[in-house]
Amino acid sequence: MASNDKVPDQRPSASAAATAGQQDDEPDEWDKRIFSTGCSDENARLTDCYYEKKDWRLCKSEMERFRQCWKLQGNDRRTDTKDV
Repeated sequence: MASNDKVPDQRPSASAAATAGQQDDEPDEWDKRIFSTGCSDENARLTDCYYEKKDWRLCKSEMERFRQCWKLQGNDRRTDTKDV
């Protein structure tokens, strides 16, 4: 390649990066469903626990808090959840 030949810049422009960032901030269908349960904080803590520990058995307290929130919000009736 000659010294005057330019390689096109492969990085996205600042405006393209900003647009992508705005799209990432929009709640997707999964987020909307979790928020509608009223237990999004408990769900996030449970998910974070599993991500950190890679073992659901080590996240029993987070699971119990999520389960209690789920019942208090009436989601078991709304979704026909069965307690086993």
